[in-house]
Amino acid sequence: MVQYRRNRIPGGSYFFTVTLRNRRATLLIEYIDALRRAVRKTLQERPFSIDAMVVLPEHLHTVWTLPPDDDDYAGRWRSVKGRFTHALVTKGVGLT
Repeated sequence: MVQYRRNRIPGGSYFFTVTLRNRRATLLIEYIDALRRAVRKTLQERPFSIDAMVVLPEHLHTVWTLPPDDDDYAGRWRSVKGRFTHALVTKGVGLT
């Protein structure tokens, strides 16, 4: 198993690549509005800066900068992923 080293620096800038489980899916672009809403709602609740973001059919790349006193990028990703997944399930989209 891969051992990831995760640096947690309050106010830090982080580069992420996030993929769908099904690498042949195109859900991120098919449901881009749901992804945008998930990100927007998370930004409202737990502010951070999106310095760059590229959304492709089955994965995305982004650079975030967190507030000076905050290093919880994992909680923000949990929120974005949960909201996006909930939106798809509500629409009846199969996730497998």
